[in-house]
Amino acid sequence: MYLAYIPSPSRGELPLGPIPLRGYAFCIIIGVFVAVWLGNKRWIARGGRAGTVADIAVWAVPFGLVGGRLYHVITDYELYFSEGRDWVDAFKIWQGGLGIWGAIALGAVGAWIGCRRRGIPLPAYADAIAPGIAVAQALGRWGNWFNQELYGRETHLPWALHITSDEGGRVPGYYHPTFLYESLWCIGVALLVIWADRRFKLGHGRAFAVYVAAYCVGRAWIEYMRVDDAHHFLGLRLNDWTALIVFLLAVAYIIVSAKKRPGREEIVEPEADVPGGPDAEAASPEAEEPVEGAKAEGAKTEGAKAEDTKAEDAKAEDAKAEDKGGATAAPKAAGEDKAAAGASSKSAPTARES
Repeated sequence: MYLAYIPSPSRGELPLGPIPLRGYAFCIIIGVFVAVWLGNKRWIARGGRAGTVADIAVWAVPFGLVGGRLYHVITDYELYFSEGRDWVDAFKIWQGGLGIWGAIALGAVGAWIGCRRRGIPLPAYADAIAPGIAVAQALGRWGNWFNQELYGRETHLPWALHITSDEGGRVPGYYHPTFLYESLWCIGVALLVIWADRRFKLGHGRAFAVYVAAYCVGRAWIEYMRVDDAHHFLGLRLNDWTALIVFLLAVAYIIVSAKKRPGREEIVEPEADVPGGPDAEAASPEAEEPVEGAKAEGAKTEGAKAEDTKAEDAKAEDAKAEDKGGATAAPKAAGEDKAAAGASSKSAPTARES
């Protein structure tokens, strides 16, 4: 008898009129919103503009969903294309079945398209959204709980997951809740990336590489506990091999990138730093006051210049008047000198005659 366990939901959907709200889809949608919200905050902190993360997510999310579904269908093709199976079920994404490896790979293609359209470097965008992706995975894993899937080996632990459905080859019982293990691991990965990014000023895609490497470590041991059908190579499940290869690639990228491009990008979104650009319209009133003050000072300077000009004109008028007065006095003096000379000439003969 089990005194404590995690119960499974009695149903995986909640009817809302003609459209049922499926728990699997709801968890994914919530995860996307949280990832965009957290990514937006980190993008603004790095010098980007608000709303850029959401604009690029419009490209990344659909690509990611398609990529995740393709990876699942290709690696588990017998579920849809073997004898007695209906290939149309491959399109029923709400029934579960998304491969994170395909979601990240094709989602990166969509993000690249969105970044290219806005002139933004993809590595800087990836660094900003890395913790948000980990949180989105943590929330999305609860969709597996709604669908009663992806559980581990049988256990008697008090946090065992009680599986009640017998559909699809399930055997009711108590199993390791691997969905919960991965959910908690992803929360830890998100916190690790945020801490490492602040501590080491990661840039040029290295924060995203830390997320990838840390997730692969957790996925490897969690995958080893799962009991659902999977392809095996050399005794390991396909996803274990994938996790190992991707982990090595992520570590190699961190090492090589740190040597070639150390530090962090100074500018992540060129438009956010252009004077008079879109952000200039949102300037605060405090920023406008110095401009008004400068205009007032300019007006005062113009007024002072006008006063100086008037003073100079007045001095010029006085100088002209003095020049005119001097010119009139000169002929008078010359006439007086001439009259004196005439008088002297008349008196001179008289003096001689006496």
